[in-house]
Amino acid sequence: MKAVTWHGKRDVRVDEVPDPRIEEPTDAIVRITSTGICGSDLHLYEVLGPFMGEGDILGHEPMGIVEEVGSGVTNIKPGDRVVVPFNISCGHCFMCDQGLQSQCETTQVTRKGKGGALFGYTKLYGQVPGGQAEYLRVPQAHYGPVKVPEGPSDERFVYLSDVVPTAWQAVEYAGIPDGGSVVVFGLGPIGQMSCRIAAHRGAGKVIGVDLVPERLALAERYGFTTVDAKAVKDVPGVVREMTGGRGADSVIDAVGMEAHGAPLGKLTHQMVGLLPDQIAAPLMEKGGVDRLAVLHQAIAAVRRGGTISLSGVYGGMLDPMPMMDLFDKQIQLRMGQANVRRWTDDVLPLVSDDADPLGVEDLATHKLPLEDAPRAYRMFQQKQDGAIKILLQPSA
Repeated sequence: MKAVTWHGKRDVRVDEVPDPRIEEPTDAIVRITSTGICGSDLHLYEVLGPFMGEGDILGHEPMGIVEEVGSGVTNIKPGDRVVVPFNISCGHCFMCDQGLQSQCETTQVTRKGKGGALFGYTKLYGQVPGGQAEYLRVPQAHYGPVKVPEGPSDERFVYLSDVVPTAWQAVEYAGIPDGGSVVVFGLGPIGQMSCRIAAHRGAGKVIGVDLVPERLALAERYGFTTVDAKAVKDVPGVVREMTGGRGADSVIDAVGMEAHGAPLGKLTHQMVGLLPDQIAAPLMEKGGVDRLAVLHQAIAAVRRGGTISLSGVYGGMLDPMPMMDLFDKQIQLRMGQANVRRWTDDVLPLVSDDADPLGVEDLATHKLPLEDAPRAYRMFQQKQDGAIKILLQPSA
């Protein structure tokens, strides 16, 4: 089969690789019909090479048609249309019972000290072949895959794999009071959907912050107030002006370590990326190479007693945190990998609704053949041609 594979920094290719097969009774094989490129895939494309292996299959936002199931899988059958969450979780361990599927004890990558395994995402998370491919082996298929209706386009459902549940959790963790205010830093796919979900769930004022014109324009099209981070010197100050001088009730950081406008952090990432893997890997894990500019702005923009929800990915451990400000302002801070299956029952009715209340059919800016993946990654990473969200469509 054809699959998108990693070969080095900014070097992804479409290779012929062996077809996946059933290896465990709880496996399924899914023929992929649509698969997204996620902002966190750019971490692999750009800076997390020390945790990758040449030929690793990328991707964690797939959906498709079930081709085969193992003897332990009874909830889905060949021919079913399913979305595959990016978490690989069992559904019956202590953590899954707590709604923390991202920490699944059955798939935890304990040798790396990490949570549950993920599709297509480094040695740290199990080095499980990902979904940017014609076919995907799905472990824990007795629980993970979400069956979706026939008929509507893939765009209606593919974001159940990651984008919509991640944004739903970001809003849930933000604790926005009914009619309250929220600022969303970063208007990529997660940020756009966080704005829409916050409004859907009763936020009175939704403010989006970014510096990419196409992203700002898309948020404005949905009626949200925006702040162009390139056009103002003091984003938190502008937010306070918009919220009666107090600051926002809640802030969602949908940026993480891919933050723009932090040249020192970017240079650090690039320098670490030039080191041999055996040196770069522990430095990335322990040395603190994140760009924290946005997180600092979030702390400044939230009101006293407010809540910050982190959905952007951070990786370093020694980055300076303004603990005095966090304590003094009595800020609540919630974060973590999305627990996809915890939220799918809540969001499936919304994406199934023909009225499309979350605008899922208005998120992808590009739909390209799988074979165009190298060009798609370059376009997404360089933010060319107005790229906000790219879906790849295998021809199998």
